[in-house]
Amino acid sequence: MADDGSGQSENVWPMPKFYFEVKWDSSVVKFQKVSGLDVENEPIEYRSGDSPSFSKVSMPGMLKYSRVTMEKGVFTKDNKMWDWFNEIKMNVIKRKPITISLLDEAGAPTMLWTLANAFPAKISGTDLNAEGNEVAVEKIEIQHEGLTIANG
Repeated sequence: MADDGSGQSENVWPMPKFYFEVKWDSSVVKFQKVSGLDVENEPIEYRSGDSPSFSKVSMPGMLKYSRVTMEKGVFTKDNKMWDWFNEIKMNVIKRKPITISLLDEAGAPTMLWTLANAFPAKISGTDLNAEGNEVAVEKIEIQHEGLTIANG
């Protein structure tokens, strides 16, 4: 008798990564690609003066967060990224919370990445090519002060 898979656990398969949403301030913005959800611990190396071994000891140091890069298609009358970037003045930055949600088949969040005190660090317009047939894509790099990860 063949196994129909009904006795299999629901969490055997990893989640697909193509169904996600980005909550930007209070609205949902559609992005094609999100990358850079990284956090790194910068180790501190030291050696005690009376240590009998001639090697360093490492311990955890400060956390370092990568810039989060988001790419989306260019749409008519959609200037949210550029408007936010233009709000940056000398020492005046409008920081916004950003939540990236990986969604299941029903559209419910299963994994959440929340960026604290986020602001745009770099924005790139699309490249133009008269011989191409690709979609126009713009890119924004987000600097932030913390990344929290939660299961939905």
